[in-house]
Amino acid sequence: MKFPRQLLHELAAFIGIEHNSTNHVEKFVASSGALISLLMVSLVATFFISGPAASLMIASMGASVVLLFVVPHGALSQPWPVIISHLLSAVIGVSCRLLFPEHVWTPALAVCLAIVAMQYLRCVHPPGGATALTATIGGPEVEALGYWFVVSPVLFNVTLIMVIAFVFNNLVPGRRYPAHLMRLKPGAAPAATTRQLQITQEDFEAAMQQMNTFIDVTTDDLIELVELATKHSEEQHAHPENIKLQHCYSNGRLGRLWSVRQVIDQAVGIKNRRDKVIYKILAGDNIYTTAVCEYEEFRQWARFEVVSQNGRWVRISEA
Repeated sequence: MKFPRQLLHELAAFIGIEHNSTNHVEKFVASSGALISLLMVSLVATFFISGPAASLMIASMGASVVLLFVVPHGALSQPWPVIISHLLSAVIGVSCRLLFPEHVWTPALAVCLAIVAMQYLRCVHPPGGATALTATIGGPEVEALGYWFVVSPVLFNVTLIMVIAFVFNNLVPGRRYPAHLMRLKPGAAPAATTRQLQITQEDFEAAMQQMNTFIDVTTDDLIELVELATKHSEEQHAHPENIKLQHCYSNGRLGRLWSVRQVIDQAVGIKNRRDKVIYKILAGDNIYTTAVCEYEEFRQWARFEVVSQNGRWVRISEA
């Protein structure tokens, strides 16, 4: 049974299936925001806009609301990339259609140029590529609009969605939009650190530049996340005093070094620290395999006891 389970685990990691740590309320809130925003776009267009643009809702707006309401604090969801990417891509798409009509490569060229422009203007927002594509293959209604397509429906769609995103995300507890408002919240002054090694802002900037790829998280948010995780880690240093049968333990490391083991067999009433412990790896490298080590070796490896809760491993003190 170990091999199929390990194979499924590796397959899930390969295709990018990750644990979703949001609760049911958060999922409902995100879905409700998308429903309200797109419904308002349809209703306002129906009652206040006439002509060919009245019936148009750009398909790329469906992708934008996913980002705006599911990951409102993400780098791709901020006002500049959302607004500018759609407008810029619309202009590029219309221009390509007018300059190179009826060519099979025109849609591909429009999306390509939109991607280049978004990167240089620091407004990467994936749905913008779909807006450029719509401008070239949208059919007679889009073609009849010409550059008016940029104003209505594109500008109209994105403006209304952004207004709703701003109001909705700031009314829901725990959310702020734009993400900069999260950093303006009043809070306690950071305690003076006694760490011998302190990661700095410059370290993060250098690391992100060295990765040389776009990451959908702002540097400030990443720094705050690491700082909170570091403080969380510093709350507990001692290794477990006793290792218990059938209990699970984590080594508290990061990335590929992280592992969770479950004790599946050990001597009754450990008297010799060199007695053997048999364990199974439940998370991390070599998942679902079993191994044997000395009791004291296992205790020194274990940082703290954990339990599985809502699809993630948490310290036993928090469960």
